[in-house]
Amino acid sequence: MRLLRTPDSSFANLEGYDFAPHYTEIADADGTVIRIHHVDEGPRDGPPVLLMHGNPTWAYLYRRMIPILAAAGCRVMAVDLVGCGRSDKPAEKSDYTLARHYDWIGRWMAALDLKGLTLFCQDWGGTIGLAQVANMPERFDRVIACNTGVPAGEGGNEMLRNWLAMMAVLPEFPFDAVMQGGMTVPLTPAMMAAYKAPFPEPAYQAGIVAFPQLIAIFEDNPGVPLNREIREKLKRFNKPFLTVWGGKDVVTPGGDRRLQREIPGTAGQPHLHLPEAGHFLQEDAPEEAARAILSFMGR
Repeated sequence: MRLLRTPDSSFANLEGYDFAPHYTEIADADGTVIRIHHVDEGPRDGPPVLLMHGNPTWAYLYRRMIPILAAAGCRVMAVDLVGCGRSDKPAEKSDYTLARHYDWIGRWMAALDLKGLTLFCQDWGGTIGLAQVANMPERFDRVIACNTGVPAGEGGNEMLRNWLAMMAVLPEFPFDAVMQGGMTVPLTPAMMAAYKAPFPEPAYQAGIVAFPQLIAIFEDNPGVPLNREIREKLKRFNKPFLTVWGGKDVVTPGGDRRLQREIPGTAGQPHLHLPEAGHFLQEDAPEEAARAILSFMGR
């Protein structure tokens, strides 16, 4: 598997983002060594909070939440999914599969031996993160899921179906066309530049262009059996599980109710609905999201 690595210079002088990078190497099943990046802020002996982003974002999405959580005494880790951010990027779209994404982050967590985690996960970070919760529940103390899900052949909504059809033919990710639609706050030129920073050339975008085809909404998607297995395992997850949902999210409307029906740990929790937040609620309501994490940890 051929890998691309975004030059460090691409991440210089990003507005509002000055966190030191941390890297961990894991081996793919084919033997390829992949470097995965994460932010690691706050006291190392503090309660660990793992933040997982979605497509096409990276740890930059959490830049305003990280300082709040670190100041409260948490060890805050924001990981870049493989193909995103400062993590390595397999060069071909065919390199990316649902099973591989699950395996890559599972190997990363095992390499760092993460335990006692509070997971805050959104979009693809939620799908991949919830797979870890299903497969390694002993590593998690609690989970907060936002605008995400584990689709398993139900067909999806019209927006998702159109998204898959469009991305099946586009050679590059349409940042300019779709990013603002995922948030209600104005997307400034500096913010857009930061989201594009990991991809200085189209060749670096294989992972984010491939992601939509991995969304297992159709019965013939190869990820459906895997996600059905994960959903069954999550039905046995009894630890505290909170949903925090953006009311203006058009990607996963109603997904919070599905998680609440299926996962026992959601019972009796103070689920949060943010009526003015969109899909990327980390941009729209970072303070509210950070407070929700801290309040949930304190219950």
